[in-house]
Parts: sequence; structure tokens; C-alpha cells
Amino acid sequence: QVQLVESGGGSVQPGGSLRVSCAVSGRPFRISIMGWYRQAPGKQRELVATITTGGSSNYAESVNGRFTISRDSAANTVTLHMNSLKPEDTAVYYCNAQVQTEWWVQEGDYWGQGTQVTVSS
Repeated sequence: QVQLVESGGGSVQPGGSLRVSCAVSGRPFRISIMGWYRQAPGKQRELVATITTGGSSNYAESVNGRFTISRDSAANTVTLHMNSLKPEDTAVYYCNAQVQTEWWVQEGDYWGQGTQVTVSS
């Protein structure tokens, strides 16, 4: 069974750095796009960054230049490095992956359980 397991996150002061990582378990047949989304209290979940199998990345304008997404396709992991953090980055961060569990199964949308990132002085 495919699962996305997140690690990292935590609390940091403004201007600090954090890292969140996500590992896909269950040995799926194929993983295409992987990414990170976040949801702040009272707000809708929003895209933070995505990365393709070829390494092409896409960032939300609010994090561009401060966050970096990377991927290890051999290990089925994706990591988000967050620098110059701001209080408005505070949210629960969710890992997302487009996963094809077997070659005969259609690709599906999988989510991690979420990890808290808090930026506060």
C-alpha cells in the first residue's frame, strides 16, 4: 500500500531555515509529479512547489527565491528546503505525489498526513 510519510518541520524564528522531507513507501510502479502544499488556519490549501521526474520545478510566487524543492527519484523522496522564513509561511505542509501503483492502474493523487511549520519570534 502506498503511503507518503513526512518528516521535519517545527518552529523557527523569522529569517530562519527549515526542511521538510517526504518518502513514498510501498514500492509503486511510477511516481510522476511530486510536490508540497500548505494550509494555514482559516485558509485554503495552496500550492508551494512541485517537481517533475525530469527535475523541472515550479514555485508559488510567495516562496520563489526562498524555497527549494529537490527530489531523489531512486529513493522516492522529495524535500523542501525553506530559507528566509516569514511568519506568513506558518502552516501545515502536505506532501503530494501523483502515483501509479501498478502498470495497469491509473495514476492517483496521494497525500501525506501533514507536518507543522511555525515561524514566530
